[in-house]
Amino acid sequence: MSSMTREELEQMYNQSIKVLKEGQVVTGKVVGIKSKEVLVDVGFKSEGIVPITEFSSGDLEIGKEMEFLLETMENDAGVMTLSREKAMRMQGWDKIVKISNDGTLVEGKPVKKVKGGFLVDIMGIEGFLPSSLSSFRNIPDKDILYKVFKFKIVKVNNLRRSIIVSRREAVQADRDVAKGKIWGELKIGNIHPGLVKAITDFGAFIDLGGVDGLLHITDMSWSKISHPSEIVAIGDKIEVMILNMDQASGKVSLGLKQRLADPWQDIGEKFSVGAKVKGKVVNILPYGVFVELEKGIEGLIHVSEISWTKRVNNPGEMFAVGDMLETQILSVEKESRRISLSLKQLEQNPWTEAESKYPVGSKVSGKVRGFTDYGAFVELDSNLEGMIHVSDLSWTKRIGHPQDVLKKGQKVDVSILSVDSTNRRIALGLKQLQDNPWSKIAEKYPLDTVLEAEVASLTEFGVFAKIDDELEGLIYSSEIEKETVASLKPGDKIKVKVIKVDVEQAKIGLTARL
Repeated sequence: MSSMTREELEQMYNQSIKVLKEGQVVTGKVVGIKSKEVLVDVGFKSEGIVPITEFSSGDLEIGKEMEFLLETMENDAGVMTLSREKAMRMQGWDKIVKISNDGTLVEGKPVKKVKGGFLVDIMGIEGFLPSSLSSFRNIPDKDILYKVFKFKIVKVNNLRRSIIVSRREAVQADRDVAKGKIWGELKIGNIHPGLVKAITDFGAFIDLGGVDGLLHITDMSWSKISHPSEIVAIGDKIEVMILNMDQASGKVSLGLKQRLADPWQDIGEKFSVGAKVKGKVVNILPYGVFVELEKGIEGLIHVSEISWTKRVNNPGEMFAVGDMLETQILSVEKESRRISLSLKQLEQNPWTEAESKYPVGSKVSGKVRGFTDYGAFVELDSNLEGMIHVSDLSWTKRIGHPQDVLKKGQKVDVSILSVDSTNRRIALGLKQLQDNPWSKIAEKYPLDTVLEAEVASLTEFGVFAKIDDELEGLIYSSEIEKETVASLKPGDKIKVKVIKVDVEQAKIGLTARL
């Protein structure tokens, strides 16, 4: 083999040297490490230098190959200058453009809080994370800065080499993954931990770790509760049973009481009809009082079972929540979860002796307890109650309302008119304590008697006229001119004639046509 000429050797040497251009990313090998710079062989006739500050401790190793940006072929000192950081940034930008196009998530670190958000380092590129896209609500800055999070690149500015990123989509993606995992773990009948995240009037929403379930108020306790806040509070960690689930609709029904044995299961063994039981008043309604006999078991004392003698219109006037009562069990219905209780059954029924104690026609004393439009209620000495009908208050006086004659609390003598023990009714009379005056009235005011009366009231069917202090008669509408009626007012004097005296009905009929 013939020896090569000098020209041929020089040509071969030049061909072996890479053709390099400034601004190009090249592969180089670390060949020397000094105090402030690193020597790198990029296959050129001379080695390039890189500031040592651009290397991490793991990269500073003789013989390690990595990529650099060729900044200048020769600087003022005639040396090639390279940059590790700028090469990484250029490569990072290319990756960022690709990632933004395909929508994959990328890791980054928030490095500074600025107005409206955070600056984030993503592969050496500075990005802006607006607060509205950060999902960092209620997270302190110390738990955000220099911590690694996932982001989605939502906007790229090639000219400025700047990006805008969002954490919201990354958080949602993590949630979706967590949801998928949770749905795989959930099984009907299983107990699962959860966190109370919201409370409404009808129940509480429980975060099961990415999937929300509803704990309905009826599934919170075997006892009756008025509001879910009696059982749970926001932020509580609780264990619930999965009652039902539908991944398609995203609905999960949860139970809390199902973790405990149903107290109604052996109700017949605990409570028997006729037994005396003690309990605490837990609710008072117009129709009765609910009494808790034990946790999860309540009975109702209906208003009709409170007293033999008193009319109970408002149980709240007699009882308060928290009162302890002794009651008797009337019935136990396991299927409908109802227990009927009674207070009055523990007492002697005074109505069994009412007829013998209050014979018809006897005179008794009592106290006026209340009124209706048609009569007055009077409490007798045995706590039994009777009623004076408005028609039995006076023989002669026309009474519009019982309160025109009697007052609440007033002591009054009355006559027993009738006693009905079965329906628990006693009819009383006030007027019956006096003789019926109507036979004498018939003698005093015979037919065709003409007299002067005082107009008491005007009605559609006639004019009531006062004959004396305790006696009124009725001028029939057919017995007085309409024009005359139109001109009358209570208190006016008018001449009338007696045309009817009904002793049985206790009525006097009058005419103004003389």
